[in-house]
Amino acid sequence: MPLRSAGARRVARDPVHHPLFARYYARVSVAAERRLGMAGVRDRLLAGLSGRVLEIGAGNGLNFAHYPRTVPEVVALEPERSLRQLAVEAALRARMPVDVVPGAAEALPVKSEAFDAVVLSLVLCSVRDVPRALGEVRRVLRPGGQVRFFEHGRGGGRAMTFTQRALDRTVWPPLNGGCHLSRDPVAALRDAGFELGPYRRMLMPEKGPTLPTSFCVLGTAWRPDE
Repeated sequence: MPLRSAGARRVARDPVHHPLFARYYARVSVAAERRLGMAGVRDRLLAGLSGRVLEIGAGNGLNFAHYPRTVPEVVALEPERSLRQLAVEAALRARMPVDVVPGAAEALPVKSEAFDAVVLSLVLCSVRDVPRALGEVRRVLRPGGQVRFFEHGRGGGRAMTFTQRALDRTVWPPLNGGCHLSRDPVAALRDAGFELGPYRRMLMPEKGPTLPTSFCVLGTAWRPDE
């Protein structure tokens, strides 16, 4: 089991290192809580969760304040050192114990079938190997455990999907911490063997210009009983 102090320990080499993007993301994400309604999205993402939860790609820890009291413990994985330190600070303010740990989604540093739920929040866009990462999610979930996800990805008409793919092949990932715009998180979860529950496609922001990053999906999936 990860130790409470794990988020603060030094590692020789972080699996992800995007310090400039991390600072930008920390500022933009805090502003989005108020201006884009992300606080409400986080509430819907986490509502009704219970049991032991693993959050993959915790960023600066903005989800921590939205977990319901029915969650007794959260283990939060964040590979980027600058964001991880902000997540450690957010964990100290959380109402439940939160262990912030380093590590990559493709090789989760936790035991198999150790969690009742896994939270994926704006993370599948940036992992290097989505099938491998989702295979790890299946490994650490108990049979019947659930995945809560809020992700952005492919959407819009032909012109928009062409734009997303063109940006993915050129400037977008290097400038945005490895983020990709044209991935399909729902298809990825289905291909990884999860049972899809209810999910809702939405635009963020809901009002205003439609951007390549605007096409989002919020939902639930389950690891089948085996």
